[in-house]
Amino acid sequence: MLRPERTCYDVTFYDLYVRVDPNRRWLEGWVYIHYQALEPFERLQIDLDRKMEIKSIQWNGLDLAYERLAGAVFVTFPPQEKGSSGVFRVTYEGFPREAPNAPWQGGFVWAEDQYKKPWIGVACEGDGASLWWPNKDHLSDEPDSMKISVSVPNPLQCISNGNLRAKVSEKNNHTRYDWFVSYPINNYNVTLNIGNYTHFSETYRAEDGSEMPLDYYVLHYNIEKARRHFEQVAPTLACFEKYFGKYPFWDDGFALVEAPYLAMEHQSAIAYGNQYMRGYLGGMIPEDMNWDYAIVHESGHEYFGNSIGCSDLSEMWIHESFTTYMEALFVECRYGYADAVRYMNSQRGIILNKEPILGPKDVNWDHWKGGTDQYYKGAWMLHTLRHAIGDDEQWFALLRAFYDQYALQQIDTDTFVQFVNHYTGTDYSSFFEQYLWYPDIPVLVYKLEQRGKDVKVTYQWKASAPGFKMPVTLQGKDRRWRLNPESGKRKTSTLENCRVEDIRVSLELFLIGEKRL
Repeated sequence: MLRPERTCYDVTFYDLYVRVDPNRRWLEGWVYIHYQALEPFERLQIDLDRKMEIKSIQWNGLDLAYERLAGAVFVTFPPQEKGSSGVFRVTYEGFPREAPNAPWQGGFVWAEDQYKKPWIGVACEGDGASLWWPNKDHLSDEPDSMKISVSVPNPLQCISNGNLRAKVSEKNNHTRYDWFVSYPINNYNVTLNIGNYTHFSETYRAEDGSEMPLDYYVLHYNIEKARRHFEQVAPTLACFEKYFGKYPFWDDGFALVEAPYLAMEHQSAIAYGNQYMRGYLGGMIPEDMNWDYAIVHESGHEYFGNSIGCSDLSEMWIHESFTTYMEALFVECRYGYADAVRYMNSQRGIILNKEPILGPKDVNWDHWKGGTDQYYKGAWMLHTLRHAIGDDEQWFALLRAFYDQYALQQIDTDTFVQFVNHYTGTDYSSFFEQYLWYPDIPVLVYKLEQRGKDVKVTYQWKASAPGFKMPVTLQGKDRRWRLNPESGKRKTSTLENCRVEDIRVSLELFLIGEKRL
C-alpha cells in the first residue's frame, strides 16, 4: 500500500516555473502545489530527485520543515482538516539527471542541432517526473489542469504541453513561455522542448465537423521534409477516431515536436525523433507498408496512457498493450483485416513469455527483465480476445464503450476485466489471469483421427491459470471450426467432410502453443 503521507491529499493543480541554463545544464524554479486534504494530516510526501536541491517549502507565508529520504520529501504542516484545501510552494534548483538512453532511461537530454545550437528535451516515464521538478510522483494522482512556465535564453524557444498563453520577455536576455494544460495530465507527460524551432500547422476535421489545429514544431532545416512526412498524421487520427472517438485533448490541441531522442507520448506535445523514416527508424514493420511507427504509436497513447491511464506502474500494460494493439487497428483501418493480422504476426517472435506482464503494486515497479511483453504480448492478448469473442461487431463496440466510460480516468486491471465480463456476458477472468499473471501461454493439446469422411478431434487446454477456458478455432481448406476447450477436461468433437492433413490450429489469431498427440 502507498504511505499515508501520499494518500492523505489530492493534487488539484500544479503551477510550475523553470528557468533553464543550457550552458551549465542547470535548472532553477518553483512549483505551487494546490491540494485538497482527503484525510486529516500534519505530514505529507512529495518527491524530488536527490540530485536536485530544495531551497525552501512555504505554506501561507510559513517556512515548513521537511525531511529528505532519497527521492522522497516529507513535509510537516500545521494540522490540516479533511476536506480543506491549500497551496504550498517548493523552490528548488540543481543539475538534473541526464538521460543515459532516452526515452528508456530517463532524464534530460542536452543535445545540439546540426548548427551546434542547444536542442534540449526530457523523458522520464518509469523514472518519474521528480527527476526534474517537485511533485507527488505517483500515477494514481493527476492534477485537474496545470500551468507550465519555462524561461529560456533568446533566441531559443520552449514548446510544452497544451496551449501557449503568453510569451514574456525576462531579464538577462531570456523569454518565458507560459503553457496551460486544461485536462488531467500524468506527471511523466509534463515536458519541455527547447530549440530553434520552426512552426507550421494544418487543420484536422473530426467526424462531427469540428476542427482542431495540428501543430508541428521542427528544426528549421527539416521543415520541407516534415511537411511531406507529417501528411500521415491526420489519417492516423481519423483511424483512431473511427474506433475510439474524437481525439481526447481537443481543447489543448495536437502537436508533434522534433526531439533529440526517438519518441515519447507527451500529452498534446508528442516528442518526435524517428528521423522522418518509415517504421521504427526504417524497420520493424512489413516491408510493403509505409507509415511512421512513432507517429502511430505515440498518437495512440493519447487515448491509452494519457486519457485512460493506469493508477500504478505495475499495470503499464494498460498503456502499452492497448497502444501496440492500436497499431494493428491503424493497419486494419488503412490496409484491411488481413494486413492487420499479418502485422500482428510480424511481432509475435518478439514475445518472450519469461515473466508476468503485471508487476507488484505500490512500489513504482519498473524492473522488468529487459523484455517488452507488456507491449507485444499484451497486444496479442487483445488480438486473442477479439477472436475468442468471435464477433467483430461486439468487439469494436466493446472497445468503444470501454474507452467512452473511462476516458480521462485512471483505472486498474480489474476495471477492464470486469468490464469485459459484464459487456460480453462471459466470464473471462481465467483468460486474463493466464495472460497477465503467468509468464507462459496456454497450450492446446489435441489429437486428430480420420473417421471415414470426418475427423474426430480430442482436445483440452494445458494452462497455469486454474479453470482456464477459451474458445479457439481450427482452420480447414475452406472453413473454420470453433472449439471450446477447458483446462484439464478432455473433450471430443467431429469435424465433418474434411481430411486430417488439411486441418491446422489458427495460431495467427490466438497467442497459444499447440501439442498434437
